[in-house]
Amino acid sequence: MHGFHQRLLSIDMNNHTFSIEAIPDDLIKDTLGGKGLASYLLLKHNPQGVDPFDGANHLIFTLGPVTDTVVWGGSRYGVYSKSPQTGFYSESYSGGKAAEYMSRSGFDAFMIYGKSKTPVWLEINEKGATFHHAEELWGKETYEAEDYVKAWIKEHRPQVKGCAALTIGPGGENGVAFSVIENDYWRSAGRTGAGAVMGSKNIKAVGFWGHRKREVADRKKLLDMAKKFSNEFKTHPATDAYKSMGTPMMVDIMSSVGSFPTRYWHQGKAPHQDAINAKALHERCTVKPNACRKCFIACGRLSTVKSGRHAGLKMEGPEYETIYTFGGLCMVDNIEDIAYLNDICDRLGIDTISAGNLVAMTIEASKQGKTDYAIDYGQTDQIAALLHDIANCKGIGKILAKGIKSAAIELGMEDQAIHVKGLEPAGYDPRVLKGMGLSYGTSPRGACHLRTTFYKPELAKMIPPQQIEGKARMLVDWENRLIIFDCLVLCRFYRDFYQWESLADLIGTITGMEWDKAALWAVASRVSDNTRRFNLREGLKQTHDKLPKRFYTELLPETGEVITEGDMDQLLVDYYAERGWDQKGLVG
Repeated sequence: MHGFHQRLLSIDMNNHTFSIEAIPDDLIKDTLGGKGLASYLLLKHNPQGVDPFDGANHLIFTLGPVTDTVVWGGSRYGVYSKSPQTGFYSESYSGGKAAEYMSRSGFDAFMIYGKSKTPVWLEINEKGATFHHAEELWGKETYEAEDYVKAWIKEHRPQVKGCAALTIGPGGENGVAFSVIENDYWRSAGRTGAGAVMGSKNIKAVGFWGHRKREVADRKKLLDMAKKFSNEFKTHPATDAYKSMGTPMMVDIMSSVGSFPTRYWHQGKAPHQDAINAKALHERCTVKPNACRKCFIACGRLSTVKSGRHAGLKMEGPEYETIYTFGGLCMVDNIEDIAYLNDICDRLGIDTISAGNLVAMTIEASKQGKTDYAIDYGQTDQIAALLHDIANCKGIGKILAKGIKSAAIELGMEDQAIHVKGLEPAGYDPRVLKGMGLSYGTSPRGACHLRTTFYKPELAKMIPPQQIEGKARMLVDWENRLIIFDCLVLCRFYRDFYQWESLADLIGTITGMEWDKAALWAVASRVSDNTRRFNLREGLKQTHDKLPKRFYTELLPETGEVITEGDMDQLLVDYYAERGWDQKGLVG
């Protein structure tokens, strides 16, 4: 089928061998690549109940038919596995430049299983995989590991003009449940612990290069579509907002509705808002918009701290979610310190959302006398030290490194811990945005904001945040469209621009087949059912779709709101019905 290489690279880490398999047309049509293909492969190849750190747990990287084409927003890859953080379905995505070089190796998917006896890094190109010793890289931070792999390929493969390197840090090596896979220094496949799965297989890095290009059905039409798309949306208000202020603009937006999580979810607005918002970032740092390949939105902030003890620190970020966790939950009251903590997490290879939530929970545990670990809100140096202890599994860090489910039990914080399925929420409080409560509850990977991005229609008043009736129907429409995004694999920030009709036209132009909303809806529903089947097979119960008790009972002081348990139950009943599942959330 046009738009796909139709090749799967299977890599056996036990024996340092690989095989190349053809991906048939029917499977491509049923899944559209990306998340759809990966979910199928996980169901087929992962043994039921496998331990996430067992070699039989597969680590799967996938691309979509838009990768390395002229399609705007298509420079992303996905990675999938069974999560060591939640025990359920693991998915994460990353942008930057890596996806294009991954695609040029000539594969739509890379499936890795087994465990190497010694540390290695993988080199992947059109011919398959080469295994290189990586003892000298083990223990290195992500930036240094990426530099090494890229320099090695440049030196030893003179015919290669460019390459990608995906790396893990000490967090992934040490099995931290929420460790990430990094590329382009600051881009992260950031949630559910794919870095720990990669580390458990003794893989420090994966380098990609090649010369293959995807063949699309109508190249001229696709080019014309890309030009028209750019002309229509390059100056769109949403584009201008992201390009000028980036995701940190959400600090003020969420604070204005009392939904900026603060002081470990006890408040909805930070008193130091003006010191950590987008304006503060642009005043206190030298900031340049930074974009992935084939992107005109340029949401990234390439920031250099101007003065103070972190003067000269250069990084991309901090993004909104990192600001919310360290600036809101942990009460760090200046943007420079947040950038510093962000940089530590990137170098160590751990997820900032989970790390910040765990630090904030530890602060609460310390204040309540549940631990003698000395740490308090706003203490940047103590937070930094704890991040290092987490990544290296030292002291209390060893407890936190296992993830919030087990850490909460060990710290006596089980009733106060904020998570769904073991994944902490993003910076959108569901007591204000009720649809986000449903999104957190039903996302296959846990309390995820990106599977539906339903804060957007609620904030835009496309549907009132407090409304319960009809909310599940709208959410499923958003979720299904974004599942197609994840099959292609497209960036979320293009969600306003690629509606159902334009997606159908785009996919038809690439594949040469006719598509409409009904056909794409069927693909998305099939993918959703497959992820649910995977989770049910791994022990998912209806109770796992519920929210933390605190969201039902603890009022936000700024708004006086909760999301009642009755509201959540009704949202779940409606959602299951929209999905065609039974009243317990079981797939037919």
